[in-house]
Amino acid sequence: MKLKPIVISLSLLLVSGSVLADDDCDDPVAQWQPRENLRKQLEAEGWTVFRIKVDDGCYEVKGRDPNGYRVEAEYSPATFELMEMEREDDDDDDKHHDKSKRYSEPTNEDRVPRKGIVKGRPSITVE
Repeated sequence: MKLKPIVISLSLLLVSGSVLADDDCDDPVAQWQPRENLRKQLEAEGWTVFRIKVDDGCYEVKGRDPNGYRVEAEYSPATFELMEMEREDDDDDDKHHDKSKRYSEPTNEDRVPRKGIVKGRPSITVE
């Protein structure tokens, strides 16, 4: 049995697995800056920050970027270097930019129930 190809294959597999899994931040905790500093920096750039938490050694930020898109971004806690950003696209085809349309009061057409039946309201008979 040839043992050398098996050993080489396993070692390559282990090395490639550790390279693929290296998306965590590895800054020493003593060098971390406070989350509030990151919040102030992002808000100064026009972000709306909903939450900052620690995930895999990085600061994970959820909020809206200056263009109004919902984003999830990871920052290095020591340098605030952007490690990864993911934009959460809505299926509304950019309707989230116009908040007045999205969060406005329903129109009369929206308030009228189908077939004139209103559930949960008492019926009144006028004679």
